Amino acid sequence: MNEIVLEAEPRPLATKGEVKTMRTKGRVPGIAYGDKESPMTLSVDEKSVLSILSKGGRNALISLKVGGSSHAVLIKEIQRHPITRALRHVDFQRISLKKKIETRVPVHVKGEAPGVKVGGGVLEHLVRDIRVRCLPTEIPASIDVDISTLQINQGIRAKELHLPQGVEILMDAESVIVHVLTVHVVEETPVPGAAVAATTAEPEVIKKGKVEEGEEGAAPAAGAKPAAAGDKKAAAPAAGKPEAKKPEGK
Repeated sequence: MNEIVLEAEPRPLATKGEVKTMRTKGRVPGIAYGDKESPMTLSVDEKSVLSILSKGGRNALISLKVGGSSHAVLIKEIQRHPITRALRHVDFQRISLKKKIETRVPVHVKGEAPGVKVGGGVLEHLVRDIRVRCLPTEIPASIDVDISTLQINQGIRAKELHLPQGVEILMDAESVIVHVLTVHVVEETPVPGAAVAATTAEPEVIKKGKVEEGEEGAAPAAGAKPAAAGDKKAAAPAAGKPEAKKPEGK
């Protein structure tokens, strides 16, 4: 992996107002630490850091130029604005080019599996990045996984990956990276007679409101007693028939 040169400027600890002014000028505060040296606060150009991240990612080997000195570093951590996603701070880790380090490398799937294209299966990508150990100059940009021969129910394990020379994988060799699954379609079995019952059943009509006593055509409630003789409500004259008057004087 080729080193990328990044120019930086040393800076003293600054107030919030000074840091805000720095960001308006397109520079980002940062710090470099590690390799048994004292931490060093600095500032870097935001566009240059974004370019490094887009081309080489977090594993890009950087030659950090500060004043008259040069340091081999990796981007350890970045902080972004929660809304604008602009860079807010960058941490650089000093490293020795002669000592192996541990880092994570992304896994990229290459090709098209016949089990998916022809067999109708589904590709499941289980491991997205792998932890490795190697010299900083030997860190791969990615680990490619060729799936062009995978059929249904076949997969690729960690021990089957093709790694560059000098790169050691730090995970269980039997771990499955990708595999092709069979798609199972579950069909619902209709219940016999359910459709017929649904079409022949008549809806129940519920009459709103309380039926008044004596309402014409209303059935007596269950258990109700018949009206007693002489009951004023029961003896009420029928509609349309005037009540007969008794002769006067009798």
